[in-house]
Amino acid sequence: MNPFWVDFLKGMLKPLAATAVVLMAVVLSYFQNLGLEREMLYSIARAFLQLSVIGFVLQFIFTQKNIVWIVAAYLFMVSIAGYTAGQRAKHVPNGKYVAGLSILVGTSITMLVLVMLHVFPFTPRYIIPVAGMMVGNAMTVTGVTMKRLRDDVKIQKSLVETALALGATPRQATVQQVKRALILALSPVLDNAKTVGLISLPGAMTGLIMGGASPLEAIQLQIVVMNMLIGAATVSSIASTYLCWPTFFTKSFQLETKVFAED
Repeated sequence: MNPFWVDFLKGMLKPLAATAVVLMAVVLSYFQNLGLEREMLYSIARAFLQLSVIGFVLQFIFTQKNIVWIVAAYLFMVSIAGYTAGQRAKHVPNGKYVAGLSILVGTSITMLVLVMLHVFPFTPRYIIPVAGMMVGNAMTVTGVTMKRLRDDVKIQKSLVETALALGATPRQATVQQVKRALILALSPVLDNAKTVGLISLPGAMTGLIMGGASPLEAIQLQIVVMNMLIGAATVSSIASTYLCWPTFFTKSFQLETKVFAED
């Protein structure tokens, strides 16, 4: 057998052994009647396949110097993230497009600032992993923001309609709901930044230290990562609220009945 495949199969022994904890979760789900057993097995199988494939894809992209590969990989990640976040906010009209555009705006602006300040060189080896972290984080925040905003407006529909009847604009009528949605979505990101290193050991910093890098270099990188995650998440979540407004209201500044119908 080819030495490459021998090493590959040997390296997969530990990941396969680690699926024991997933089986434990499946058993617990079964006895608790959660109905998540199939989804758990599907999720771990999908993750196993995706990571196996993407490792070779990244190795190929990292060796390329053409900017097209960077842009293509970035847009692919944004598309998947937009679809996933839109699924969470399924009652928001055109939710997948709203989420995708919000994530694109938030992460691209953050990335542009970092590149212009020479924090990262514009090469696939740096940009793609950094973009992946930002897009993944922005995806979670954007999905929560959109879902919470729609749910809050629905719950307080009478208050919003009263404000509109008194002459308020859609923005003015929903300002409190927007604030609550943003605070709820961004709180986990901020809590993570407050407790990083005390409760959770960040992967980027730990990986660099385990790889032989100096602690100072690892700390500097992790600080940059935390800063960019907060920046991208904030811009993406705020952008999603602005993009949601046109779908929540009619042209005559009335709540769109279909959006807030019973779930």
